[in-house]
Amino acid sequence: MAEKRSSIVVVMGHVDHGKTTLLDYIRKTNVTAKEAGGITQSIGAYEITHPSTSSGQARKITFIDTPGHEAFVKMRARGAGVADLAILVVAADDGVKPQTKESIKILKETETPFVVAINKIDKPNADVERTKADLMKEDVLLEGFGGSISWQAISAKTGQGVNELLDLVLLSAEVEDFVYNPENKARGVIVEVEQSSSRGIEVSAVVKDGVLRVGDEIATPTAAGRVKILENFLGKRVKELSPSSPALIIGFENLPQVGEEFMAGNVVLNVLETPPRLKAIPKTGAINIILRADVAGSLEAIADILKALQGIEIIDATVGKVTGGDVQLAISTGAVIVNFKSKVEKSAEIFAKNNEVRIISSEIIYKLVKTIEDLLKEGVKEIKGELEILAVFSKKGNRQVVGGRATKGMLRKGRAEIWKGEERLGDGKILNLQESKKDVTQLSVDKEGGLFVDSAVIIEKGHRVIQK
Repeated sequence: MAEKRSSIVVVMGHVDHGKTTLLDYIRKTNVTAKEAGGITQSIGAYEITHPSTSSGQARKITFIDTPGHEAFVKMRARGAGVADLAILVVAADDGVKPQTKESIKILKETETPFVVAINKIDKPNADVERTKADLMKEDVLLEGFGGSISWQAISAKTGQGVNELLDLVLLSAEVEDFVYNPENKARGVIVEVEQSSSRGIEVSAVVKDGVLRVGDEIATPTAAGRVKILENFLGKRVKELSPSSPALIIGFENLPQVGEEFMAGNVVLNVLETPPRLKAIPKTGAINIILRADVAGSLEAIADILKALQGIEIIDATVGKVTGGDVQLAISTGAVIVNFKSKVEKSAEIFAKNNEVRIISSEIIYKLVKTIEDLLKEGVKEIKGELEILAVFSKKGNRQVVGGRATKGMLRKGRAEIWKGEERLGDGKILNLQESKKDVTQLSVDKEGGLFVDSAVIIEKGHRVIQK
């Protein structure tokens, strides 16, 4: 038998128009201080209780927190898909901007009902009427202005109009009449995924139907497991959660994808093999990158940004901290480690410094992208010398004697890279050079000679030795 459930709301709009300020104000004024301090930040969703003006009864609303940067289009689009309703925030002092238009497009494509919050009315240059006119140009017709979309002028900073905005959300929820069946197998949507060093895979989700219980088998199209630990948005362990509750689930055996639907219970799903972590062969003439991020949604979004940059090759990307293994991979591939909001192990930091491996870390996506763009402007290190291996004479441990022809520039004693085609096999060091069986300090282009190389890579005929 169908029962009523509370609405799941997403807040959308242009960067700096006050989405985060609004969410913070709503959370702090509707969740007690003691509870608010315990909210698990990574869960990406929380519940509030607000009294309905029509019934006088307190009703719950679940808010999903979505990133504001323009690069997170997919996450916001999925956020709208998860939500029952949306609040479109538009700043009264700035009007409709690119992300406002993008949000409107997503809401219309997903057919998500929404109300409009015209924010920052406390600003001296606020112009509510101009903002309404801007929205009309985007075919967002407000009540009293030629349309039927509810709206409220607010100041997320002072709280003016916020209670009235929440009244509109509850009114919209009553009109839509959201229901669920407690007898159904629990279903919901994955909001965020994080790899915790202490607890393993932590999955934030929102339940949309049925009741999710500890011990339930759970699966998405790309991952499966059993619910071992279930926490509510306050970080408290619970035995079960009903719609429209935010949940932190521990028990997935592999990483599900952000935006996927999950189903619980004894059910056979077409569970696919987990997509392999993003890997590619290093490329010459490109800046090779090893990408690490704190959560799956950020990883995907940043990877999309970097893929769009000419001259960038992502050779490995996954959720989790930066380890010594990542540094070793960077050494063997000549890659730069790009880290968004993840911890860098101290041993990895020292290992990287000793081996001149660059780690770019930031908690601000703008700065991260800017640093990588600056790297591109600097360009890939020019090849100073290159030699094609024509023969291998001897090998003892890492010490190898090889012969070849210099095809580019000039080779000298010192650090070198070993390549096979477009794949960088690893590093080495040229200890000595010979030409016509005589020791020389350098070997220039088109000359044949012998090299005494120290490298863990087993050098073979056809490989290339490159110095940069």
